[in-house]
Amino acid sequence: MSTTTITSTVLETPGPPGQPDISYHPDHEKWQARVARRQQEANLQKTLPAGFPEKLTGDLVWEGQTVADTYNWTFVLSPQHLAEIDQAVAHFKGLNKPLGAISQETFPLPTLHAELRRLSAELHKGHGFFVLRGLTVDNYTREENIIIYTGVSAHVASQRGRQDHKFNGEKADVVVTHIKDLTLSQGSNLIGSPAYTTDKQVFHTDSGDIVSLFALETSAVGGASKLASTWRVYNEIAATRPDLIHTLSAEWQADTFEKSDKSYINKPLLFHFPKTDSTPERIALQYARRYFVGFGALPRSSDIPPITEAQAEALDTLHFLGDKFCVNTDFQKGDIQYINNLAIFHARDGFTDTPEKRRHLLRLWLRDPENAWETPRAIQWRWEQLYKDITPESQGAY
Repeated sequence: MSTTTITSTVLETPGPPGQPDISYHPDHEKWQARVARRQQEANLQKTLPAGFPEKLTGDLVWEGQTVADTYNWTFVLSPQHLAEIDQAVAHFKGLNKPLGAISQETFPLPTLHAELRRLSAELHKGHGFFVLRGLTVDNYTREENIIIYTGVSAHVASQRGRQDHKFNGEKADVVVTHIKDLTLSQGSNLIGSPAYTTDKQVFHTDSGDIVSLFALETSAVGGASKLASTWRVYNEIAATRPDLIHTLSAEWQADTFEKSDKSYINKPLLFHFPKTDSTPERIALQYARRYFVGFGALPRSSDIPPITEAQAEALDTLHFLGDKFCVNTDFQKGDIQYINNLAIFHARDGFTDTPEKRRHLLRLWLRDPENAWETPRAIQWRWEQLYKDITPESQGAY
């Protein structure tokens, strides 16, 4: 289980005027100094926002050091399951349909289906993550691996989210993306997301209900996948710094990096859902640090109000507590990882590729209508962007 740390490969991005001394790569000493300064302030909230729980309980509250004692997150595909997958690939290819037509019906898995539905329940009602293991990607063509990934995932969550609106310059709903280092072909100065570099990714969430990654190849060194329970981190902050729960649940100005008609959007990072007749009380987290501090070719715009000292402390607190309580999933070649993106936040160590061994992942943003959590109202528009009006014909080349 590699936890090798690789030095950053991307230059830090300067912040806008008035921005606190904070960058994409968290600095522990600066965080501790900011904590000490802010704790001297007399006006910090001593109680939680109205309705927010003092402590969350359940399987979703776990720590990396002990979660393996009670939860085996790796589901190893049996020879029967693998044979079913091979039969499903042959069945789908025989239909002569576009890849966008992959579904539970066109990719049938007679016995594996029940296990995958159980695992979807684990995502939404249990520990919030799992890994499928046992696929040998070298036994298949690139297209067959994509068919397998999309087909198996359709049984976990039937809806695929769009990650881009164009493919090769043409309008398309791109639902499968390739995550790999692009700095060799594009240069690090042109890339605005750490996902497409060898740099580490600090703790964050993606978009959508479920984030899935399929490892076609791993890096030569490093690149460990780290997951942390939002609920465990929430409990720690609620018990020690309730003022930061106020900060996280208030509105923030998130840079859109010109992907919208607005330069920024207002939204909280932390959401509370009271208990109902059918659902337990829940906390959901949705954020990515780079939208508040910038990264690489995408600095935070000077037209947006700078974040506050309280927000800077909150961002660092999320990262360092995520790192404290995280688990390394030992992500291997051929593994498919699924996480509840509202309940788990994730990070990745930096890594080193070689000409013979280059990290290459496929990514899906998924939703299971049967088990899905309620979408926070403030980001409902984003969920509509992801999942609305996608058809088999509109999905771009994979």
